[in-house]
Amino acid sequence: MTATQDFTARLRYARITARKARLVADQIRGRSANQALDHLQFSPQRAAAFYLKVLQSAIANASQDESINLNNLYVSDCRADDGPMLNNRLRWRPGPQGRAMPYAKKTSHLTVLVSEREVVAEEEPKPKAKPKAKKKSAPKEEAAVEETPVEEEVTEETPVEEEAPQEDAPTEEQAADDDAAEEAADDDGAEEEAADDDAAEDSADDEAADEDAADDDADNEKQES
Repeated sequence: MTATQDFTARLRYARITARKARLVADQIRGRSANQALDHLQFSPQRAAAFYLKVLQSAIANASQDESINLNNLYVSDCRADDGPMLNNRLRWRPGPQGRAMPYAKKTSHLTVLVSEREVVAEEEPKPKAKPKAKKKSAPKEEAAVEETPVEEEVTEETPVEEEAPQEDAPTEEQAADDDAAEEAADDDGAEEEAADDDAAEDSADDEAADEDAADDDADNEKQES
């Protein structure tokens, strides 16, 4: 594994605090050089303008090596270190107990490192070996065996006649019961005929009585007149 070469660019005594500069440094660390440039151009933070110049300088340093592909560069490291405070032309503000407090004007040192990303060449798949053709073996001579046809015996099925169910012969008790039922039915019929005759005679007597009463009434009317 070959060691990758780093290209460095620094900006010393940048007029910005290291705490504010680290917020932008964390955003571009590990990104490709092209993505970092696009991000810094549209970032609203003030530290982005400092890092944009430093990154462009690092890419320019890498372009001095003709073996480097600039499209494969990425930000391998990006940091902000504390610098000294500006002591000339200090401004003062009043403090407690009659003291004077200076305004701290902090600086920082900005560093950007770019490196070429290793491109792993994909191994081309090896062509599959063609399967070896199998040698055809000479066909063996087989003795022809004559197959004798087997005659199948055909058995005729004789139809089986189903016997009709035999009715049980009536017993003596059943015959006696039947005779008794017939006699009872005949007696009932005779009684009904006698009742009908009696009713007819009663109706005839009633009609005769009505006729006699009508004749008596007619005779009485004639005598009165």
